[in-house]
Amino acid sequence: MARPIRQLVEKALYIKQLTPEIENGINYELTRLGYISDIDYEALELLMSEMDAGRIKLVFNRG
Repeated sequence: MARPIRQLVEKALYIKQLTPEIENGINYELTRLGYISDIDYEALELLMSEMDAGRIKLVFNRG
């Protein structure tokens, strides 16, 4: 079974950026599912810790 949230987190970790597209995808999946599984929670927790450590950059749309 595909785990879209985990896949999106893996992409952010791989490119070392949290893009608006990835963030929107994560938010969409959380809204669609209506809950967060343990696996997805752990993935998001890892993403946040990597961001806190400065290893993942938050990227904004260029306006």
